[in-house]
Amino acid sequence: MNSRITSQFRQAFGNLPENVREQTRQAYRQFKQDPNHPSLRFKKVHSELPIYSVRISRSYRAVGQLKGDTVI
Repeated sequence: MNSRITSQFRQAFGNLPENVREQTRQAYRQFKQDPNHPSLRFKKVHSELPIYSVRISRSYRAVGQLKGDTVI
């Protein structure tokens, strides 16, 4: 599975506390290696649209749209 980061994500990422940015980087590295790793809890969160969530920490999630084999 591929992924792409949008400018909107980069802006939101820049506003996060440093410790959360590091957790996000770690989660993204894990996602690139294995999107189905249990710690990420990658799952569909909308019943009709291809919207997915991945766990960053207990309090933070990243949400993206699946288009083909790419999460945006």
